[in-house]
Amino acid sequence: MARYISGLLAGLDELDEHVDVVAKPDDVAWLRGLAPGHRYHAAPSWTASRPLRLVWEQTGLVALARRVGATVLHSPHYTFPVIRASRTVVTLHDATFFSDPAAHSALKVRFFRAWTRLARRFARATVAPSAATVSELDRIAGRPRRATVVAHLGVDRALFHPPTDADLAAFRAAHELAADAEWIAFLGTVEPRKRVPDLIAAHRALRAERPDVPALLVAGGLGWDEAAERELTAAGDRPAAPLRYLGYLPVDELRALLGGSRIVAYPSIAEGFGLPVLEAMASGADVLTTDRLAIPEVGGDTVTYTEPDAEPIRAALAALLDGDQADRADRVARARQRADGFSWAACARAHLGVYR
Repeated sequence: MARYISGLLAGLDELDEHVDVVAKPDDVAWLRGLAPGHRYHAAPSWTASRPLRLVWEQTGLVALARRVGATVLHSPHYTFPVIRASRTVVTLHDATFFSDPAAHSALKVRFFRAWTRLARRFARATVAPSAATVSELDRIAGRPRRATVVAHLGVDRALFHPPTDADLAAFRAAHELAADAEWIAFLGTVEPRKRVPDLIAAHRALRAERPDVPALLVAGGLGWDEAAERELTAAGDRPAAPLRYLGYLPVDELRALLGGSRIVAYPSIAEGFGLPVLEAMASGADVLTTDRLAIPEVGGDTVTYTEPDAEPIRAALAALLDGDQADRADRVARARQRADGFSWAACARAHLGVYR
């Protein structure tokens, strides 16, 4: 979400199109630093409480929109002020609350299903990050009042590009890796649909066969996958361990994590877009993922696909590690070229069309 909002604002800035942005006080400074051309307004500090934020969204946000003379209001994450629905654009990020409810808590399923249906019925326009998401929403959540517009996400090339030798040296030093260390990387929120326990099991089985298999480095926040949380908490972040949980990383380290890896493994079973796949492609990674929902829309034929279970993942990891280096270089080069087709300016243009 942070990447989507900041990327969209930067894309609008790049197009010299400026908007009023309402954010929680703690978020204003970093958003302004990334996209300084916009006018920023801090919501009340008590909107840090989610229930209070939802109340303020229905009342205070409406008043603020009137005060600044806004003719369109864009709500970037499902919920929106119902009283302004006829002038509101709502972003719906995926359909997994309908198609894969087991991947979420029961409360989240009920909450986001309700707001998705409200948006599709009452909002002036809805936006989704992929054609696959639109297709799934149409299939599962019923036909909308108006067709949902596809706005592919982008990649920040200032952050995501092949890492330099200095980037890699700094990353290895920061995480106590040997100067010639190799690794397999996962980046993303650790939640059930990302199939992190299957990835860990696949890596463990492969290491049992071949002790020289690179370590698995897992980065990202812990969501609500209890099995993965147990594994990662037990593993911790011990240098030279075969499995390491790095937690959140500074954004400047991500290209080294991704582009410096032997493989980026992302065996998700459901993605509204698949931003970690795109960022890995742009960083020069050899990507192993699944062909579920929107991911092929991003990866095309430049990434390797597997079924999201431990044994197929193990076999795919082995095949990539043993594969021809010329084939790997070709995949990586084509993936980087494909990633060039996804920009935040293009994402912003699609949103501007909807606003207008």
